[in-house]
Amino acid sequence: MRLRPLALAGVVLVEPEPAVDERGLFARTYCRREFEQHGIHGDLVQTSVSWNARRGTLRGLHLQLAPSAEGKLVRCVRGCVVDVVLDLRAHSATYLQHVAIELDAGNRRAIFIPPGCAHGFQTLADDTELLYYMTDYYQPELASGVRWNDPAFGIAWPDPDPILSPRDAGYPDFDSSSWRQQITAAQGASRS
Repeated sequence: MRLRPLALAGVVLVEPEPAVDERGLFARTYCRREFEQHGIHGDLVQTSVSWNARRGTLRGLHLQLAPSAEGKLVRCVRGCVVDVVLDLRAHSATYLQHVAIELDAGNRRAIFIPPGCAHGFQTLADDTELLYYMTDYYQPELASGVRWNDPAFGIAWPDPDPILSPRDAGYPDFDSSSWRQQITAAQGASRS
């Protein structure tokens, strides 16, 4: 397996190197030692699945706030998506920048999204499924997100008229100072 750092600090593309024979293939997709060598620390403690019936479905952009900010290892196991990672870490050199990568069942790639980055994807095929491994447990009170088409981010999604949840469509315009206040409030509430 190859781990290739992308343009945002801590975002890593995981590319399997399959051993192929007449039976099919076998490939490693995770190795704690190699992940740690690329700065990815923490145990994978929870797994989730996202199945999407229709092409054009967009989920995101989501993240979980500190103190239980979660990293995610995301793999497309059926179908195809454009996967987007947005850096919302205020002290990052790549703050408010994003990367987009195609993940599909055929390329078997995965992407690691570090804590503090928002994540979303848009399906490019019907019947698309993603598998998520998280580094922290889901805590609904710390769940947050930003709007998929906010002009502050300039993300070019494949389908400009996606299938969305009301939550994802309803995030307000991004404001950096409000964002910092939201992060501070989440941290304070979780300490109480």
